[in-house]
Amino acid sequence: MTQTSHDRLLIIDFGSQVTQLIARRLRELNVYCEIHPYQNVTARFLSDFKPKAVIFSGGPASVLDQASPRPPAEVFDLGVPILGICYGQQVMMHMLGGTVQRGEGTAEFGRAYVTPAQERIDLLYGWFEAEREQVWMSHGDHVSAIAPGFAVYGTSPNAPFAVTADLDRSFFAVQFHPEVHHTPNGAKLYENFVRLAGFDGDWTMGAYREEAIRKIREQVGDAKVICGLSGGVDSSVAAVLIHEAIGDQLTCVFVDHGLLRQGEAEEVVTMFRDHYNMPLIHADEQELFLSALEGESDPETKRKTIGRLFIDVFQKHASEVGGASFLAQGTLYPDVIESVSFSGGPSVTIKSHHNVGGLPEKMGLKLVEPLRELFKDEVRELGRELGLPPSFIGRHPFPGPGLAIRCPGEITREKLDILRKADAVYIDQIRRHGLYDEIWQAFVAILPVRTVGVMGDGRTYDFACALRAVTSVDGMTADYYPFSHEFLGETATRIINEVKGINRVTYDITSKPPGTIEWE
Repeated sequence: MTQTSHDRLLIIDFGSQVTQLIARRLRELNVYCEIHPYQNVTARFLSDFKPKAVIFSGGPASVLDQASPRPPAEVFDLGVPILGICYGQQVMMHMLGGTVQRGEGTAEFGRAYVTPAQERIDLLYGWFEAEREQVWMSHGDHVSAIAPGFAVYGTSPNAPFAVTADLDRSFFAVQFHPEVHHTPNGAKLYENFVRLAGFDGDWTMGAYREEAIRKIREQVGDAKVICGLSGGVDSSVAAVLIHEAIGDQLTCVFVDHGLLRQGEAEEVVTMFRDHYNMPLIHADEQELFLSALEGESDPETKRKTIGRLFIDVFQKHASEVGGASFLAQGTLYPDVIESVSFSGGPSVTIKSHHNVGGLPEKMGLKLVEPLRELFKDEVRELGRELGLPPSFIGRHPFPGPGLAIRCPGEITREKLDILRKADAVYIDQIRRHGLYDEIWQAFVAILPVRTVGVMGDGRTYDFACALRAVTSVDGMTADYYPFSHEFLGETATRIINEVKGINRVTYDITSKPPGTIEWE
């Protein structure tokens, strides 16, 4: 459990697919919150955590089933405001004396409209200005009788108890999901709830920066720390923050595996070694990686080869530091949440996709993870607070295996060189047209086919490439970016004219799902 000086809101997770969105909405209001699976939340946990308010998430279960998820009964005796959402409403009613029935003809999935049932309570301040509010419903069971002490303050055609509250105890419950964007005024409901709970919005990046520096110094003392610097936003922000805390006790190891974008290695080394005057080992291991990958076409083998070599190389160069006791990682809060099994109880295992997965055990190091309480957008905000260049903070995500997974089929040095040049032209086009910040991620994939073309009076037989650009909030789902035909035509012309080896350009319009953002 994280220890913090901030007032804390506890989100008890019952398995909803959108629980993280609740936390995102609260963080946007400068409220510190943590998500914990219901089975981890015991009476002892509540006593230690001391939440100032509690939110029950939605979930796929039915409260009518045996062994369905429950919060501890002691949560209702804490004397703090509670907000139940969807399943959270049903479990609140069920445990406090109301009635929940199976969804027989009253299920709601999708857009619905809530109208006020009586006077508008403070939870709904700013609602119903147009007499009804659009919300997003996703429930089978429904509340058929509310618990003693509760009253109805909002209804929908299939949810007569869409908004209920016991004002004396500050217990609130809604059948819909205010955290999703399909409930346009949902953020206002959360704002009202945290105001009612007495939060003063002290969760700021300035305050977090000071607190994180203090914690790093307390944890590390005078020991040495090594950091696997990938050049991505997460590891970069972690490195700058730790360096601000302990200075030259930190040494970064940047493994250049030859699968980076054009000019990327030079940019990273220059920024950290020269601008921040940070101890940095630039491990130029391109030959090792590219030799091992030469001719490899299986995507899983590519990933495993890169991961294995990265660990070997990092360990080799980290030994040059001598006497390091800690390994720094850019672990984020979504990684922590996803590493805790909803049905399997507590876990501190970090997801294996991290570049340095396995190193702490192998090298006998303890972990320093100063970003493990933050979401991606908060990391970018912290980076701005630390003074990292805006152009660096706003960079699109880049996968750990790099260009290897943007080169479907056999990997060759020729294809990687062509890919780098084409990608540079594409990103330059996006920047020239002022579109970079509108796009979550954009890149070129070089396809494992050659096509016939005509350039001048000659015949060509070169590679085809696919342009990819998506919009997304968190990378879990994504839509393709709707470039104009003029942009696509101009970009294709530039790539074919400026990049020797490509004579055909396509645009990938697959959403996620069913596709993925990357090609492999």
